[in-house]
Amino acid sequence: MFHVDSPEAATRAMTVLHATESATVYLSCWARVRSVDAADVDRALYDQRSLVKQLAMRRTLFTFPRDLLPAAWSSASARVANTERARMAKDVVKAGLAVDGNDWLDRARTEVLKLLTDRPEGLSAVEIRQAVPMTDVKVEGSAGEIWSAPRVLTHLGATADIMRGTNTARFPVSRPLWTLTRHWLDDAPVDLESADGYREIVRRWLYTFGPGTEDDIVWWLGSTKTVVRAALAELDAVAVSLDGGDTGWLLPDDVATVPDPGPWVALLPVLDPTIMGWKNRDFYLGPHRNQLFDTRGNAGTTAWVDGRVVGCWIQDETGVVHVRLLETVSASARRSLDAEAARLTKWLGGVRIGTGYVSQAMRHDVPEPPAGTSSR
Repeated sequence: MFHVDSPEAATRAMTVLHATESATVYLSCWARVRSVDAADVDRALYDQRSLVKQLAMRRTLFTFPRDLLPAAWSSASARVANTERARMAKDVVKAGLAVDGNDWLDRARTEVLKLLTDRPEGLSAVEIRQAVPMTDVKVEGSAGEIWSAPRVLTHLGATADIMRGTNTARFPVSRPLWTLTRHWLDDAPVDLESADGYREIVRRWLYTFGPGTEDDIVWWLGSTKTVVRAALAELDAVAVSLDGGDTGWLLPDDVATVPDPGPWVALLPVLDPTIMGWKNRDFYLGPHRNQLFDTRGNAGTTAWVDGRVVGCWIQDETGVVHVRLLETVSASARRSLDAEAARLTKWLGGVRIGTGYVSQAMRHDVPEPPAGTSSR
């Protein structure tokens, strides 16, 4: 497992960090930064603002390095915003709120932006809903879900007009104030063409996750084969043969053989970028996919040994971290995993991490594999 010196370096190394659950950002940094505490991550997110949360690929909230934001805004985020607009406009008309759903959304957006113009410190979602009565509604979505004012904020975030600003809660809870992008970020957004944005994101994905297949990139990016093929061509990406016969892609300056990093272990949080980095996951999941992912395809916590997932981790009622193995590992690997669990327990200091992404392995006790002499 590589280790770097800052939350920014960890995020850049992984392209982005998943931020659907606030704790994941902190725990993904803990696993990769040599010495870090929650205050270090807070400084990067809320003081220096070198890391910024943005809705992007697959309608997922990520933490981005600040310099990658323009690429996302013009490509993946714009795609999400367009899809969201179409759905919301249709829902609004169906609910009888307006004859023209797009007009309703435009007016709601305008009212929110006007409200935030004179509030650089930001407002909570509740405060915005109360101040903009037209958003204080309940609308049934096409999938049967009920949405209200926060969905308007989500759309404004996808279009990069507003951002999740100061967190009014403490780790591991996220309770952001929403603020105008120009209030949160001093420098003006850089306008990019959609193709340029996609190309830059694909370049960074290849740097982090390559070699990967076209299907891996299409899935991760939440885009189309046409977009991905264009980006690969413009990057002069190199085709390589993967185990199993699939074709993978690498950056042209990244084709050298990677040296063996030696033995390593890691405890990674739910939705960590490593386990969510590829669509085709058999090479690191083995037979454990169904036990480590929920029914919606979201990964729970994972325990890794030398590049493969061998189990998960949980906390007991006192906050102590325990490793649950799904296969036999060597005695030395088990000792290393237990040491990581003790290190994480100490780092958390009794704070229990709740999650909405509980895998089968996390939910149920699994028989401990017998002690073995596996070489891993």
